[in-house]
Amino acid sequence: MYPLIQFKTLVSCGRDPARSLPLRRGFLLIPLILGCFALSPQMQAVSPTPDGAYPNFTTAEGQKALQNLVGGVANTGLGAFALFSDVNGSFNTGVGAGALDLNTADSNTATGAAALLLNTTGTQNTANGTAALLSNNDGNNNTAVGAFALTSNVGVTTIAGEGSFNNAVGANVLLSNTDGFSNNALGESALFFNQHGAENTAVGDQALENNDSAGSVPTTADFNTAVGSAALFSNVDGDSNNAVGADALTSNVGDGTGAGSFNNAMGFGALGDNVSGFGNVAVGDLAGAGNTTGSANTYLGVGGAVVDGENDTIRIGDPAFNVACFIGGIFGETTAAGALPVVVDANGQLGTIVSSRRFKDDIKPMDKASEAILSLKPVTFHYKSDKTGAPQFGLIAEDVAAVNPDLVVRDRKGEILSVHYEAVNAMLLNEFLKEHRTVTDLQTMAEKQQATIALQEGQIKVLTASLREQAAQIQKVSAQVEMIKPAPQVVENR
Repeated sequence: MYPLIQFKTLVSCGRDPARSLPLRRGFLLIPLILGCFALSPQMQAVSPTPDGAYPNFTTAEGQKALQNLVGGVANTGLGAFALFSDVNGSFNTGVGAGALDLNTADSNTATGAAALLLNTTGTQNTANGTAALLSNNDGNNNTAVGAFALTSNVGVTTIAGEGSFNNAVGANVLLSNTDGFSNNALGESALFFNQHGAENTAVGDQALENNDSAGSVPTTADFNTAVGSAALFSNVDGDSNNAVGADALTSNVGDGTGAGSFNNAMGFGALGDNVSGFGNVAVGDLAGAGNTTGSANTYLGVGGAVVDGENDTIRIGDPAFNVACFIGGIFGETTAAGALPVVVDANGQLGTIVSSRRFKDDIKPMDKASEAILSLKPVTFHYKSDKTGAPQFGLIAEDVAAVNPDLVVRDRKGEILSVHYEAVNAMLLNEFLKEHRTVTDLQTMAEKQQATIALQEGQIKVLTASLREQAAQIQKVSAQVEMIKPAPQVVENR
């Protein structure tokens, strides 16, 4: 008789099949209560049956409708036992068998068999549909439109607001709610199992259907917003989640300790696999899908690129589909001291190149490893995609790979893509330092040779001066010898 009790997701969400649904209990309760009233001596004693208009703007039509009214005004009861117990209540409207049967309060409107049937002191409630707000006793300011909407809502007179200020539109909406307050649900079975959860909003068939299904006291299944069919469908104890889109956060459960809470998902299936992760943000169809336990992630338009269990990660776009990225407010802007260049890997992950010793191992001098760059061939070229034809300067990655494969960057398919120019720069520095040391050694050697030459030149000057002095002395002695030399004698030969 009730298709909903055969709904395939009710068992799948963990409900004990042996435990009767509130809907079934309420349905069986309707004829039982009406039967008791029909057999009551008081019920059979009053005659004639109300029929038509009465004083004080009151209208009654149907067996025992408004049977006990004494001083109330502007009441309307249409249907067997409609507003039967009302004595002094005013501004009530009950249309349907048993509608507002036990009501003694004011300003309630019930349309449908057993709508607001058990209401006694609750005020300003509106119920439209079979058994809508059936069990409501003390709850106020509730609106239920749809068969069995808010049928289990009771309210608690000793706690202000509990079981009040709920709005339910759709069959079986907020069906299990007993004392949850300020909930808004629109769509078949939306917030179906909610009992104590408060300030939740569900728009869409089965949205937040299992919210607070554990019935924990105190509950943590509060402040959730679900817009879309089956959005936040499995949520039990998660709180402060926002899901917009069919199946958004549909697997989110929570555990009452913060897990499965503070998530925001917008788009079909966004964060659809999340079970216990918290503090996630996902925007876009299937954004964040695939991550079941990760927390503090931000996904914008990312589908299947997500890694299950990852935390504290930001992903923008899907590398499999997005081929270009434009971000304003960067080009031409000068950053403060301490900024680092940003690099990106083949998976689209952004980062910086760190150089601290604490991040490295196997540290050793580069030595001759840098000599490979001496075989590189710098070229000028134009990028095919550059319509401006601006000249470029650099290296050809394939040529670099032939010299040293470790100096090239490859794409996700393993194909050669670019050059590790920062590594080339480090190798250039090593070669420069080696050449600098060679030049320094040559300069030192030259300086030593220059000093030796200068010393030798000094010594030569001293030796030359000494030789000159010796020559002068020799010349002087020679002159003296000439002066004392005897005159030559002539001998006649006879």
